[in-house]
Parts: sequence; structure tokens; C-alpha cells
Amino acid sequence: MDILFAQIQADLRSNDALRQTGALLLALQQSAAGRDISLLAKSSVEEIVASPASAVSKKLAFDLIRSTRLTADLWDTVCVGVRNDLDFPDPDVTAAAISILAAIPSHRLGNLIADSSKEIENCFGSPSDNLRFSITETLGCILARDDVVTLCENSVNLLHRVSNWWTRIGQNMLDKSDNVSKVAFESVGRLFQEFDSKRMSRLAGDKLVDSENSLAIRSNWVSSMVDFVWKRRNALMARSLVLPVESFRATVFPIVYAVKAVASGAVEVIQKLSKYSSTNGRAIVDSNAERLIGVSDVVSHLAPFLSSSLDPALIFEVGINMLYLADVPGGKPEWASQSIIAILTLWDRQEFSSARESIVRAVVTNLHLLDLHMQVSLFKTLLLMVRNLRAESDRMHALACVCRTALCVDLFAKESVRRGQKPLAGTEIASLFEDARIKDDLNSVTSKSLFREELVASLVESCFQLSLPLPEQKNSGMESRVIGALAYGTGYGALNWTEPALEVVEVCRPCIKWDCDGRTYAIDCYLKLLVRLCHIYDTRGGVKTVKDGASQDQILNETRLQNLQRELVKDLREVNTPRICARLIWAVGEHIDLEGLDPLLADDPDDPLNIIVTNIHRVLFNIDSSADTTNRLQDVQAVLLSAQRLGSRHPRAGQLLTKELEEFRSNSLADSVNKHQCRLILQRLKYVLSHLDSRWAGVSEARGDYPFSHHKLTVQFYEASAAQDRKLEGLVHKAILELWRPEPSELTLLLTKGVDSTLLKVPPTAITLTGSSDPCYVEAYHLADSSDGRITLHLKVLNLTELELNRVDIRVGLSGALYFMDGSPQAIRQLRNLVSQDPVLSSVTVGVSHFERCALWVQVLYYPFYGSGAVGDYEGDYTEEDPQIMRQKRSLRPELGEPVTLRCQPYKIPLTELLLPHKISPVEFFRLWPSLPAIVECTGTYTYEGSGFKATAAQQYGASPFLSGLKSLSSKPFHRVCSHIIRTVAGFQLCFAAKTWYGGFLGMMIFGASEVSRNVDLGDETTTMMCKFVVRASDVSITKEIGSDLQGWLDDLTDGGVEYIPEDEVKVAAAERLRISMERIALLKAAQPRPKTPKSDGDDDDEVENEEEDEDKKKIKKEEKKDDEGDEKTKGPSTLSKLTAEEVEHRALQAAVLQEWHILCKEKNQNQS
Repeated sequence: MDILFAQIQADLRSNDALRQTGALLLALQQSAAGRDISLLAKSSVEEIVASPASAVSKKLAFDLIRSTRLTADLWDTVCVGVRNDLDFPDPDVTAAAISILAAIPSHRLGNLIADSSKEIENCFGSPSDNLRFSITETLGCILARDDVVTLCENSVNLLHRVSNWWTRIGQNMLDKSDNVSKVAFESVGRLFQEFDSKRMSRLAGDKLVDSENSLAIRSNWVSSMVDFVWKRRNALMARSLVLPVESFRATVFPIVYAVKAVASGAVEVIQKLSKYSSTNGRAIVDSNAERLIGVSDVVSHLAPFLSSSLDPALIFEVGINMLYLADVPGGKPEWASQSIIAILTLWDRQEFSSARESIVRAVVTNLHLLDLHMQVSLFKTLLLMVRNLRAESDRMHALACVCRTALCVDLFAKESVRRGQKPLAGTEIASLFEDARIKDDLNSVTSKSLFREELVASLVESCFQLSLPLPEQKNSGMESRVIGALAYGTGYGALNWTEPALEVVEVCRPCIKWDCDGRTYAIDCYLKLLVRLCHIYDTRGGVKTVKDGASQDQILNETRLQNLQRELVKDLREVNTPRICARLIWAVGEHIDLEGLDPLLADDPDDPLNIIVTNIHRVLFNIDSSADTTNRLQDVQAVLLSAQRLGSRHPRAGQLLTKELEEFRSNSLADSVNKHQCRLILQRLKYVLSHLDSRWAGVSEARGDYPFSHHKLTVQFYEASAAQDRKLEGLVHKAILELWRPEPSELTLLLTKGVDSTLLKVPPTAITLTGSSDPCYVEAYHLADSSDGRITLHLKVLNLTELELNRVDIRVGLSGALYFMDGSPQAIRQLRNLVSQDPVLSSVTVGVSHFERCALWVQVLYYPFYGSGAVGDYEGDYTEEDPQIMRQKRSLRPELGEPVTLRCQPYKIPLTELLLPHKISPVEFFRLWPSLPAIVECTGTYTYEGSGFKATAAQQYGASPFLSGLKSLSSKPFHRVCSHIIRTVAGFQLCFAAKTWYGGFLGMMIFGASEVSRNVDLGDETTTMMCKFVVRASDVSITKEIGSDLQGWLDDLTDGGVEYIPEDEVKVAAAERLRISMERIALLKAAQPRPKTPKSDGDDDDEVENEEEDEDKKKIKKEEKKDDEGDEKTKGPSTLSKLTAEEVEHRALQAAVLQEWHILCKEKNQNQS
């Protein structure tokens, strides 16, 4: 291998272009084989890039550079060689040099572009097609990047040049060369796409940035390109038609994007955002008619390709963009229908199979653009297409779209009929889902596919979304059409959503018979919707009549719901999932109309009440092994609750259930808890049966709640089905919420709210890494992007010496889970010519592989003697002719001299930086908390400022009286689970939930005492409080990382506000406090005089009680203190009350809470008035 490398190096040093080309090809082969070719890369840089060579050799050398890593010195050589080649007479060599610009690191790119701007400008006017192609392609890639935008932000001259280059790229779309025109279209399309899919803290080339000016600069470029394309749209469409057909695809998106931006008015907002709209006079003032004509022209230009093209990728591209145009104000349904038919034809022909998910997503997302008849005709086909999707996320998104469309079609058609229009067949929910395969799937008891569960859950969750207020849409677009149709269908009525929901529960009724291997999420969703509808329609009271004020629609709906209940009661015998039987009994028994049952059929086994009682018996006496594995305890509890509520409502039900409960109570299957519970229920039923006329109607009133869930305590009852349920729930909720309540993108927020949006974050506070007497001052801050898993460290280096440092090297090493993108062990940034007191900025971006403590270690090497020992030029008569001497001159480097190494303190990345807030309800949090396997606990103390006697909870409304010394907690990436804290003088418990960047769940509880429960009013300026942190996680590695440095974790959480105390010290301190308390109690008992008369003692007790009830805060605290210290002091007999100290304190505490609540309400009312 050494011989081969030596041969390659010898060929590179030769002046023979053929040998050099062969050597470079061999080197590329070695690189592709995975061998280290850094030695060959060094030779190719010095012999090819930095020397005159053929265009082919240059191109191959640049390919070799891209495939390996170069040192900082070699990159210097490359930049010098590229700068020289930009002036080279051969345009092919210049084109090769231009192509490497995209691979040059961004920290070197700014200077190179600024120094070579004149040469780059000349390339646009070159007569060589190859050079114009190269400059258009390379700058189209570079100038859309964020690092160039950041460079422009800091340099007005560079911004002016780059803006001119974008204009030249736009003009090249009309270039005479087909290749140049095509690549110019691609470059402009890339600019539009980058802006449209923008996230404000995205990777900028190789670093994270966020600033208001960079957004304004990019907006300026986009608005100028949109203006250019709109004004020259006819010429651009004509130019695209004479391109080769394989190049036409690149021309579609730029024209469509620009025309839609003008037609929808988005360009005006972009111009306002760019802050340059008043200058240059580029405001587009075309009338609405002219805009619509422009859109129509583009549609006419694209439509023929849908039917005549043979390229599936081109048909798909044209179809997607025509759907994009059909959404503009004034767009026609025909434009959408042509596109969707063409895209579905690709599916039918099994062409373009790699884009199956994209085809379905495009169709379901734009289904609302079609007219009602076509939506209905496509629905069944689309449902089968969705069923065949492989990826879960794609399938769930498509299902959510399909379910929303079904509700939309049903509502829209019914409202149209109400308004006198002709009814359209097949628009009901039942008709839309009557496909034979879907019906078979719903009616079969077992199925290997999860699709039916996903379908039922998505339909039900869509109904619940429809029951909520529809989101407001101020701008026109896809969502506004859907919301407009839903608003039209519901008539903005509060209960109009119940009509399609009623059809949904009728269609999905077979789901209660399913055997889903223990999974219950979809059936739980169904029963939850059923209970909600029964509560809304008040099915307990029977079907209302016209005399009661009920409309015909209401009477019809209530009759259907009553019939559905009776069918469900009959289906109780066929339920196959043990958990569902008890839940269905509760759902039906809670809302069935017992008064409407025929008393003559009381002995009929098919009577609904008899069936319910029979199934209650079946659940109570179920001794199957499957009942134990599925937590029979919960089933029995649910049935006993149903029995109590059912028996309290009707005498016959009470009699039947009394018999069953007596039998169960005497059976060995009932444990002691069940027996006591049965005894209590029987007493209640007996009382109700004997006092039929004096029952309180509100005792067993239905509330419309469904108190069951598919969540299980996995620590006690681990089931694979529970994990599958949780996963399905997450997928369904995510898809439904993304569709119905989408969070607007950062760009959308900026376009609607302006640049004062909170998304434009101020860079965080910088941390100083050097000492006060160091010759170089270094400070740093970091930005993180969780979606890319990357962190950028921004450094500012300041030369504090009086000398100008010609060269300073910044070396950055890593520890923990960090890694560099290119796999190198460390990063080196070379800074040149650091003038005294002039700050220089640099940055390094790293990836984070997993949740672990990590740090960046910075070293500064500066060379005070750089360049002092350079060797002089060789003098001789033949120096200009001899290539060997020329090469020797080029290889000379100035002497670096001895560097001075400055080691900085490490920049530690807080562990909290690797977390994301996880929104979760308190109920879900407390269900999940016991099942988290890993746990770590620690105790800490913090100090806070006392504020005298006024430091009461009542007078700190809006600011919690807890954790006032830990305000930084609110800025950490945690979701506070508890919506409020009960503010008493006792203490608090806070719950937080978060997820790591990599999906691990982390829950945290903080326990502590209230600050107002201590001696704040005794004049103490500062008080030390103690609190306990308990962290549980889904993975042991998370708690292991936290527990390895508990003080560091508390510092990350509270910015250094909490000091960690080891458990041994906590126990010693507690024992010491107990000893002191016992001594004080002994002294108090010894000093207390014996009571003389009962009356005086009663007066004393009465006084104590009155003081406690009177809210004297000082007394409350003394009572608490006594209680905490274990004061067991007995009181003398009292003639008025025999309250113990604990009861007195409890009453005082209640009075304190009530008084605080009263004061808070008064303050709130005063603020509102």
C-alpha cells in the first residue's frame, strides 16, 4: 500500500496531466474503499489545487478534497488556490474552482467571497456556458444557506453583492443555454423552499443562528425573486416549454410559488417583513382580476402535462403544484380534480411506487378542494388506499384527514338540504363507510390488522374535536376552506356536531364485540363518545315529545339513541374482552331509561334490565384465569359502582341487585374490601327502597363522564396490550391535533404577528471561560436545536495584549455525548490578525448522541513570534524557469514559532438543555408515575428574602408563596403538570414532566414547606428552606446520569439556587432539632402551673381557640411549630370544647385557606372592575 501511495504522489508531482488524472482516480478509489488518504489529499492540494493544472485534474482534486478531512493549513492553501484560479484564462478551470465554494467551511467562506466578489461577478457574464452553469449552480446552493445570510447581516457590502447575484441568477432562468436555465430555475426554487419551510433556529450551514435581521434579508431576496417571476411569468413559461422535457420539472415550482404568493397576497406580507418594501418601489399593485388571470395562465400552462406526459415524477410534480394553485382565492374545483385524478392514475397503474405515501398525503390533504360529488365518489377508494399504507405516521395522518372529510361531507350535505338544495346520495357517515371490506373488518371479532382500531379511534376523536369551538382562520388557505365548510354545516350551533357523532356510534357499534388481545383504547374511545351523547340527549328521561318543546330532529335522534342502547344491551352477551363487559354495563346502565321499560316484561330474559343484572352476575362470579390476568379488581369495582347507581334509580333494579349483592357478599370470591363495600351498597339500596318518595334526585345524577381508561399500572400488571394502547393513543392524538389544531410554523407566526414575535430569542447570557489576567479574553454561549440534535457554541475572542497577534488557534475538544459532524476528534479554528481590543467571533457545531453530561473544552493557542523566522526567497537567474524551484518557493511557510497555550475552563452543557417539555394531564402523570422504573432522590436547601408580616399567601396573588428563591425553574424545559398550587401555610408538592431529546420520559416532584409557614414575621432578613427533589425516569441511564452529580443537576435546575445536602446530614440535623424540641417541651412542662379551676381553663382554651380562628398568623405558626416538634402537651378539661391541638390547627388552617380565597376573590374582582 505504501508503494501505491508513493507512486500516486510521484504522479501528482509530475507535470503530465494524464498521469495526474490517473493518480487522482486511483486516490478516489482508495477513498471509496475506506482507506485513510489524508497524505494523498495533502499532495493533491499542494501539487494540483495550488498549482496550474488542467480543468479535469482540478475537478478530480476537488472531489478528493470533499471525500476527506483537511487541516486548517491545507484549507488556507485551498482558498489561495481557488482565489488564483478565479482569474485563470481557461473558463473550465475557473468553473472547477467555483464548484468547490460549496464545500468550503463557512468560517472561511465569508472572506473568500468578499475578496473574490469581482471575479464572481465576471463569471455571470462569461461567454462560456460551462462557467455560467457552474456559477449559477454553486451560488444557488450557497446563497440560500443561513451562514451566508449571517455573513450578509454583518457586512453591508456583501449584502449588496449577494442581492445583485440573486438578480443575476433570476435573469439566468432566461439564459440561452438549456443547462444554465434549468439550474437557475432550481436555484430560485431552492430559495423559495428554504424560506417556506424555515425554522428560525435552524442549522445555518454548520451552526445555529437566530436573529431578526437574517429573516429580513432572506425576505428581501424572496420578495425580489417573486416580483421578477411574476413580471416575467409569460417569458419564463415560454422558456420552460422549449427546455428538454426531462428538465421541465425543475421549472414548475418556482413559477407556481411566485404566482401563488402574488395571488394570495403573501408577497405583501413578505415585503413588510423584509423592511425594504418602501425602497426600490417594488410593491405589486395588480388588481384581483389580473392576479386571477395570472393564476389561470399558469394552470393552462401546466394542465397538458397531466395527460400527455409519460414521466410519473413529472405528473406528480405538476399535480401537486396545481393543487397548490387551486387553493388561491377564486380557484376552481376543476383544477384540483384534474390533479387528483392524474395522481390517482399513477396509483392505479402502480407507477411511482416509491411515492405511495406522498400520493395519499397529497390527495387526502387537498380533498376539500373538490366538489361534494367527487369527494363522495373518491371516498371509498381513498379509504382502501389509506388502509394499505405501511408507515404508521402516514397512515394516521391520512386517517385523520379522511375522518375529518367524512364529518365535513355529512354536515355540509345536511345543511344544504335544510337550505332547500337537492339532497346528494351517499353523503351520510354510514354510506361513506359501507365498503364491503371495511364492513367485514368492523364486524369480525378478531383481526390481525390494527387498522380498524385506528379507524374507530380517529373517527371518535374527530367528533370530539368537532364538539370544541372551531379555530379562527384569518387568512385564506387550505384550512380556512375546511373550517368554513364545518362552520356552514354546524351553523355555529353548540350541539349540531351530535348528528354526525350519532351516526359514528351507530357505524362503530360492532367494536364492542371485538377481541383485540387485551387492547381497549379504541373501544374506550367509542364508549366515551356514547356516554357523552347519552348525557347530552338525556336518555334517562326517555324520548321527548313535541309538547316538551323538542324538535323533530331531536325526537328522531333520541329515538335512534334509545334503540342503539337496547342493541348494545343485547350485545352484552357477545362481548369478548373481559374489561369491556364491566365498562359497557356502566355506560349503558348509567343512562338507560328504566322508567320506560315495560313492567309486563319483568320476567322476560330479554328485558334490558334482566340482561344487565345477568351480566353483572357474570362479572362478579367470573373465575376464568383470564379475569385474573386482566385485573379483575377493577372490573368488580366498576360493576359494584354500577349496581349502586342503578339500584338507587329504580325499585325493581334495587330488588334484583340486592339479591345479587347478598349472594356475592357471602361467596368466597369476595375479599374483605368487597364485603364491606357490598354491605354499604345494600344499606343504601334498602334506604332508597323504603323512602321512595323522599329520594334526593341529585344523588345518582348522570354527569356525562366516562371514568375508565386503557391506562394500567404497569408496575403491578404488565401487559403488552397496555403498551400498544399507549402507542396507538399517542399516534391518534398527534395526528388529530396536527390536523385540527395545528401549531403555526415559526414563519407563519412571524408573518402574522410581525417581527416582535417571541420566537426571535435574544442570545443567552455569555459565560467567561478565561481568567482575569489572561492575555486573551474568551466568552461563550450556546444555542441548541432538539430536532436536529445539535448544539452550536458561539465564541468571542478578545486580544487583551497591546500587540497584534497574527495567528490565534482555537482548539475545541469534547467530552460526554458530543461528537463532531465529520467525525474528527477536535475542531480547530484559525483566526488571523487579531488587533488589540478588537473582538473576533467564531463558532463550533456539535451533535449530541444521547442523554449524558457533556462539555466543550476550549484551548487558545496564540503565536506571538508568528512569521519572524521566514526563509528568504531563493535568488538566481533561473528561478522563474525551473519548476522545481517554483514548487520549493510555494512550499515555504513562515515560521510559526513557539505557541503560548491558554487552557480555558470547560463549557458545560446543562443536562436540562437535553430535555423538552412534555404536556401531560395530572391524571396521566399520576398513572404513569408508579410505573417509571428508575428513581433518584435528593434534598436541597435554598435561601429566600423574607418580607415581614405581609408575606402571606393571600397578598401574593399571581406569585406563588413557594419557591420564591427558585424562580429560574419556570424557564427550564419542563411542563408543570399541576395547573395550580393549593396555597396553605403547610407546604407544597410540584410535579414536572419532560422528555429527553431521544424519547425517554422524565418526571420530577418537588416537596417542600411553604415560606409563609416559617418565622418570616419575626424580622429575619433571610430564611433557609429545605425541599426534596424526586426524579423518576423511564430508563435507568437517565437517573444514573442525574445521580452522578446531584449538585450539578440542582445547579442546572435552579441556576445555582439550591445547595445539595447529603442524606446523612439531613438525618443528623433532624435528630438535633428533635433533641432541642424535647428539651424545650420538658422545660415548658416543668414551668407550667397546675390548673386551679375548670372554668379558668375553659376560658384559656376558649381564648386559644378564638385566637386560632381569628387568623392571627403568628399564632398559626406557633401551633405549627409545636406540632412539628412533637408537642404532646395535654390540655385541661374544657366546658365549651374538647378539641385536641391537631383539630384546632386543622380548623385554623381551613379558616386561613378560606380567608385567603376570600381575599384573592376580592382582589380579582377589583382588578376586573
